[in-house]
Amino acid sequence: MTTSELMPPQAKVKGDRGSRRLGVMGAGKQLHAGPVTYVVLTVFALISLAPLVWTAIAASRTDRRLAETPPPLWFGGNLFKNLETAWSEAGLGTAMFNTTFVAATITVGTVLFSTLAGFAFAKLRFRFSSALLLVTIGTMMVPPQLAVVPLYLWMSDLGWSNQLQTVILPTLVSAFGTFFMRQYLVQALPTELIEAARVDGANSLRIVWHVVFPAARPAMAVLGLLTFVMAWNDFLWPIIALNGQNPTVQVALMQLGTGYIPDQAVIMAGALLGTLPLLIAFLLFGKQIVGGIMQGAIKG
Repeated sequence: MTTSELMPPQAKVKGDRGSRRLGVMGAGKQLHAGPVTYVVLTVFALISLAPLVWTAIAASRTDRRLAETPPPLWFGGNLFKNLETAWSEAGLGTAMFNTTFVAATITVGTVLFSTLAGFAFAKLRFRFSSALLLVTIGTMMVPPQLAVVPLYLWMSDLGWSNQLQTVILPTLVSAFGTFFMRQYLVQALPTELIEAARVDGANSLRIVWHVVFPAARPAMAVLGLLTFVMAWNDFLWPIIALNGQNPTVQVALMQLGTGYIPDQAVIMAGALLGTLPLLIAFLLFGKQIVGGIMQGAIKG
């Protein structure tokens, strides 16, 4: 006989209640952070916000004041004047529209194609799948600078010089996105669920729409945020493919520093304007993205 069978019924009940109480207390302790945790998080938050705060302070000052020692540590009264100057000199109206269109198109294309490719590598069986996945991962090890010259010649042959599709087309598919979605779907999408859908008569398109996309939604949200930020901040290829008449934000901001004596305050104001859309997007969709990450973590 086991030890639990030898115990009286009252002892068993008391032991079960104690175990449940201990489990609840243990779970409660895991959910509550101590004061040290809050201190560490506050320090890291302040360090992360310091560059953004300094950009705003510099954008509100004059160029002469920024050159003085010690530098200013609080806001001045020239913020709106510098913002207006940066907006007009760099042509940020057109640049904002172009960058929003480019970043949104690249994000949608990358998330869609990466999810489809990741699903194929994760759950479908076809010839040379391992070799193709290895080649896809291998392209991540090639420096993007090596592809600039042949890519530029290809776009020139197509007659797309200084057009937005020159920036969009080469980045519609991402090797990192494909590998990221593949790794997520291997664990988050049960093979039995796909087989059950096939037994019910669902074709491949219906399986992707009703099974794959719902299961991959948390990873798609994370990949979409990373892709949008990278597309918005991309500088190397847009500065080569576009000019000042049809720029993105990063190309337009470069024009603020081309004078004989660049105005640092105006440059900081332009950088602040180029950063604000990303901050607004995170404030609007950050909760959904973090919720998607947590949902994926719980499923994993």
